[in-house]
Amino acid sequence: MSNLLTLEEAGRYASEITGKTILPSNINYLVQYGRIDKFVENNVTYINKSQLDKYYNSNKSKLEEAWKDKLGNNVNWDLSFNTYSEAQTTKHVHRLHPYKGKFIPQLVEYFLDDHTDTFKKEVYFKKGDIVLDPFCGSGTTLVQANELGMHSIGVDISIFNAMISNCKIDKYDVTKLKEKIQIITSLLENYEKALNVNPFEEELLQALYEFNSKYFPSPEYKKAVYTKAINEKEYSLEKEKLFLPVFYEIASKYNVDLNVSEESFIQKWYFDTVRKEIYFVNSIISLIDDFSLKRILQVILSRTIRSCRATTHSDLATLKEPIYTTYYCSKHKKICKPLFSILKWWKTYSKDTVNRILEFGKIRTDTTQFCLTGDSASIDLEKEISLIGGQIEDVYKNERISGIFCSPPYIGLIDYHEQHAYAYELFGFERKDSLEIGSLTKGKNNTAIKAYVNEISSVLKHCKQYLKSDYNVFIVANDKYNVFPDIADKAGMEIVEKFERPVLNRTEKDRSAFSEIIFRMKDKKDE
Repeated sequence: MSNLLTLEEAGRYASEITGKTILPSNINYLVQYGRIDKFVENNVTYINKSQLDKYYNSNKSKLEEAWKDKLGNNVNWDLSFNTYSEAQTTKHVHRLHPYKGKFIPQLVEYFLDDHTDTFKKEVYFKKGDIVLDPFCGSGTTLVQANELGMHSIGVDISIFNAMISNCKIDKYDVTKLKEKIQIITSLLENYEKALNVNPFEEELLQALYEFNSKYFPSPEYKKAVYTKAINEKEYSLEKEKLFLPVFYEIASKYNVDLNVSEESFIQKWYFDTVRKEIYFVNSIISLIDDFSLKRILQVILSRTIRSCRATTHSDLATLKEPIYTTYYCSKHKKICKPLFSILKWWKTYSKDTVNRILEFGKIRTDTTQFCLTGDSASIDLEKEISLIGGQIEDVYKNERISGIFCSPPYIGLIDYHEQHAYAYELFGFERKDSLEIGSLTKGKNNTAIKAYVNEISSVLKHCKQYLKSDYNVFIVANDKYNVFPDIADKAGMEIVEKFERPVLNRTEKDRSAFSEIIFRMKDKKDE
């Protein structure tokens, strides 16, 4: 058995091969999805060491070599942060709520902290400085500034984005938060019983278990798909249709309302029982007087209902069409079902949120961070800082803002309000879609690109007045259209340094070669 490893041993061995943390759960994932085989003896699972070598060594070298050919030799591969596990790149409060288009905290930390290396040859910020992020998004810069003992101000046109950011850096009475969660959970459990959801789901889950065990046995079926021993598309469609009558029969038995409408986002993307539970929990949260607790509970509810939309597991990040029946899941390789209750995810995310807040509480510093809702091209930052007061006002009066670290929206890529449409509708927040810069709706034509250049440069030019004279501005961008030299010029700045990094840890389905440039800008020198 010298060539066999336990799951724990396989995790340690794979970690040595890859240079990143590989857990036993990661190894088990490979088994479940048919990438490697398992061997069981005396109730202990063993993995073939040779298969691990083949899987990890081939995948490790292929990606990097292929990407180097496409991205060139100027890419700093250390800035891929590929050795970090997902748990590290989504540490503590960074994963309080999903958000498309955010950068990983390690990238922010690299440029804000006081280390130097072959690429970063000088220190740009120090403890006690103020860092500005005029495109704050979900608040990654704010959180990392706090970790490093810096003050930070963010600005975002989206009310919901600002809410997520502020919830991440807020301080909470965790005991009271737990009490509120427990009250809401107890009330929701009773409400779910009244809706008679449990018996329906239990019978449906049992039917799915029996059907999937017969037609999609794991890991045998997944391995057959992986090795192309079975035509996944034809086989899955056949079995999907075969199970539908079972689904309808069980739904009819429990009088489950499968009707939906397209009157609003929530009407379109949630079943009747889910909608009722959403409105029920929201009505309880709306009665809470403590603003801080109310806001974090809204974030938990928003994160919950995002996971409960009537869509496939693989389309959760980018919605296509609602799914109102059981369906073949390309992610899990079996027949799955949409959700008819929010209770499970409410419990999961409530517990996770508390744990993340506690984790961040152990390392947070006594500094000030705040995300303002407004237009970064016109907001009066000096006035806002004076309203916040305290340490950050004193630092501003003495030293002003030391610089900017941000990642502006990419041209024609994301509609930032629309990705959280459910939250805007539920909480009644005002949407300002038309003020988004570079949104998907505005497209990627020449007119859109020109508008983007003018709008980003206007933001930088406006923010300059609040910066110290020897400022540093860092902008993370995939400059596909080569617009940032023009943006810098229009803002009265010049690009003094560029750092290019490969983006390897992508969460979306597109795994093609992709890089970002971190532009360092300073005030334009007089000719």
